[in-house]
Amino acid sequence: MKIRWTTRRVRVRLDDLEVAALLGGEVLEAGLSWPGGGWRLVLDPAATGVQGEGQTLRVGLRGELGPLADPRQEGLSLSGPPAVDVEKDYRPEHLK
Repeated sequence: MKIRWTTRRVRVRLDDLEVAALLGGEVLEAGLSWPGGGWRLVLDPAATGVQGEGQTLRVGLRGELGPLADPRQEGLSLSGPPAVDVEKDYRPEHLK
């Protein structure tokens, strides 16, 4: 999972195995810790909406996985705050 954030938006790029895991109902997490703090991003296929909980941003994807399953779509956008873009980042060998 690749994560990029700006002032009002988070962009998440997923490979094919991560998309398959979400479609299979798995929760994906990524984070970074440092002394006294850190942050964590959770993509949850069973939850809805974008919610901040302390140092964790939980992105609910229930009802939103269609664009990830559709090979013609590059991803989806969710309202926030912050807004979250979840995109597929497949290497050329995956685009058959």
